[in-house]
Amino acid sequence: MFTKPIHTKILYLVILIAAVLLPFYIPDRYMFQIVIMSFLLAIATVSMNLIIGYTGQASLAHGAFFGIGAYGVAIMTKAGISFWLALPLSAVITAFAGLLIGALSLRTRGHYFAIVTLCFGVILWIVAGNWIELTGGHNGIYGIPRPSPITIPLLGEITFNTQTAQFYLALAFLLLTLFVLHRVVYSVLGLTFMAVRNNEALADAVGVNTFATKLLSFVVSTFIAGMAGGIYVSIIGVVGPSDASYMVTFNLLIFLILGGIATLAGAVIGAFAIPFLMEIMQFLGDFRMLIFGLLLVVVIIYFPQGFVGGLRLLNQKIAARRQSKL
Repeated sequence: MFTKPIHTKILYLVILIAAVLLPFYIPDRYMFQIVIMSFLLAIATVSMNLIIGYTGQASLAHGAFFGIGAYGVAIMTKAGISFWLALPLSAVITAFAGLLIGALSLRTRGHYFAIVTLCFGVILWIVAGNWIELTGGHNGIYGIPRPSPITIPLLGEITFNTQTAQFYLALAFLLLTLFVLHRVVYSVLGLTFMAVRNNEALADAVGVNTFATKLLSFVVSTFIAGMAGGIYVSIIGVVGPSDASYMVTFNLLIFLILGGIATLAGAVIGAFAIPFLMEIMQFLGDFRMLIFGLLLVVVIIYFPQGFVGGLRLLNQKIAARRQSKL
């Protein structure tokens, strides 16, 4: 029922091989760092896609959950706890915060839900900037340790002090996230999420516990967002209130809109394309934001389903024309 066509599987395999070999083709350290950050932003964007794209709930608090995961790993690793223990603990703490916030905010619907989650994000940003004893205030937390070395059979001990090692760490977590969410989306649970998105009243009428379904999607989404934040700070070595701000949420939302809502590929494409596009337009100075804004408006008007949605529409038109000629 959910089997991918053979040409799609081949395309995925080619993309995977290209991603694995990417470090050999990017000599520029700055661009290499952008690729690593794009991997982690893609994880956060994919997690947002689960609640917005597949469950239909306009959450505007993802930056806050990204920040909770980031601060959790920063505080625990600075206290001497191994990264490999701090990361899952921080993700669980983030998911617990998501459970509490979701249990309250999901009792509202539509734009009320978006406003409640946005308020939570603003509150967390204020707390991060003023709870100096825990978060360091607006100065943030510096000197966050890199992930602890691990030993892998046949490969030996691996440290994460180089960009190449950090690249493969981020890539591994991105692939793991995509694999898990692909299994979720193309399952009965995924169909339940989409049933709630498409017609919540009808889903409730046929016996679906819509509140529990939305809450489960919200918690899983926040767990992954917290994990992305934890890996992020372990690589860059510093965290501040800006990493938990509503601007992070809006950036992830832009990645999702331009890439394609309700598609795993779209979330990843958006998280890669936008940072690189902004770097390419650096020479335009302040005008790049104007051009980027115009691009966003054009995409929303003419390609409301984003880049991936536009490709699907084009493919459908080509198939329809071929069918009409037969």
